[in-house]
Amino acid sequence: MKTILITGFDGLRIIEANVCKDTRGLFLKTFNQSVFLDLGLETNYKERYYSKSRGNVIRGMHFHTPPYDHVKTVNVLHGAILDVVVDIRKESPSYKQYFTTELNDSDGRFLYIPKGFAHGFKALTDNAIVEYNQTSEYNKEADCGIRWDSFGFDWQTGNPTISERDCKFPALNNFVSPF
Repeated sequence: MKTILITGFDGLRIIEANVCKDTRGLFLKTFNQSVFLDLGLETNYKERYYSKSRGNVIRGMHFHTPPYDHVKTVNVLHGAILDVVVDIRKESPSYKQYFTTELNDSDGRFLYIPKGFAHGFKALTDNAIVEYNQTSEYNKEADCGIRWDSFGFDWQTGNPTISERDCKFPALNNFVSPF
């Protein structure tokens, strides 16, 4: 890991990995347990997922409720995304505020998201492949979200592709946070 960037949101980090580029392409390490432990970051990942999205797809804003909540890392294996998180921790100074950053397949940056954040993204390219590592296993009853357009963020898109499920989540102001 090259750099850990503080975001201004307690526990939320941007991690910049060393990117080794040569004529073959690139190589980077997205996880190093010793570095994570030295920084006080969670390392006990239980599941790994990836999604593949067309351009202008919005996925989110997802999270698991306690006791199945989890830390998540997000990195892009192909293409680029606009990654967005919302702090839903009631006692946090950044409660109901959002943070956003672009992640892509070439700069070695990924996001470390602590418990108590809703997460989503917009695919900026076709075939954007996003990988997620999570510290808890999927639990259907704990799988929740807030509506993607309910927290004041401008997604800069007029006609995004969004799942029916994501459109049915409650607005942030109508959501009673368990965090």
